[in-house]
Amino acid sequence: MDKRYQVFISSTYSDLQEERSKVIQTIMSLDCIPAGMELFPAIDAAQLDFIKRVIDDCDYYVLIIGGKYGSIDNDGISYTEKEYDYAVAKGIPVMAFLHKDISKLSLKNSETDTRKRELLEAFRAKVSSGRLVQFWENADDLNGKVAVSLTKTIRTYPAEGWVRASVQTNAESLQELNDLRKEVDKLREYKRKNEGDILLPKDIADWDEEFSVRVKQVDNPYLSKRHKSQLSPINLSWQEWFKRIGVYIKEQQDFLGNSVNIIEGILRDLDSRKYHNITPEAEDVATIGYQFICYGVIKSSPTFNGEIWALTAKGEKMLATMMCVKTKKQKN
Repeated sequence: MDKRYQVFISSTYSDLQEERSKVIQTIMSLDCIPAGMELFPAIDAAQLDFIKRVIDDCDYYVLIIGGKYGSIDNDGISYTEKEYDYAVAKGIPVMAFLHKDISKLSLKNSETDTRKRELLEAFRAKVSSGRLVQFWENADDLNGKVAVSLTKTIRTYPAEGWVRASVQTNAESLQELNDLRKEVDKLREYKRKNEGDILLPKDIADWDEEFSVRVKQVDNPYLSKRHKSQLSPINLSWQEWFKRIGVYIKEQQDFLGNSVNIIEGILRDLDSRKYHNITPEAEDVATIGYQFICYGVIKSSPTFNGEIWALTAKGEKMLATMMCVKTKKQKN
């Protein structure tokens, strides 16, 4: 797997620019992605939440402590120390590098404020407590130790890392396919067991009983009131309704089986002149849908322009049984 690990580099900034620059180059040479103060050198409280989100995306955390404690937040803790505390709390593998002898650092790279020197010593003690740390003397020394430590940490604590969307290992791909295949098999088994398995009411209508669909005239100024008043409900048995609906679904697949379109099409097939400008009552169309859902022969799904009907596996078999040519021979 061609992974790239993201490494957060935490330190004070102005006094460690040379050291950070070399460490960044080393991290990049190890095919890792560096992240840190270069994105936001003037850190403040407003940026701390953003920095935490960056740390969340990182696989490893490198802490470099020199002779400065760094900028302090309102609660008296430096932003560098807060970054470290957050990384530890998140369980991110931490590699800490402390300057071996801060008394040898130049004045501009050291804390002159007594309070900050005390905070720096406390921070160094906290980082060293219960954790293996390494000590460095100069930029080259630090750079070499980061390279060795990061390589060893990646090997010892492999992380999730980043992978190109187009890249996957054969093993991972096969495992994912196998897991998906198992899920599909479970769904198929569930569907097979439950297809049409609806608890029918004891008094549900028989297939040979009739159901009436009321129709209403589509507004047409050229039709007289007398013509409109002559419209009457359409009576068909449930068996006949299903047969016509099933055939219409099979023949009109381009229309996606819109329920109202299906009933309108059936009405036009009955008498195209009489039922040319009518539409069925929505309540009756819904009743037909629910009836056949209860029978287990039709399934429905809502869309932006109405309800879609489709045949279930049971419905396909029943329609085939209705449509097949029966023998005229007498059976013994």
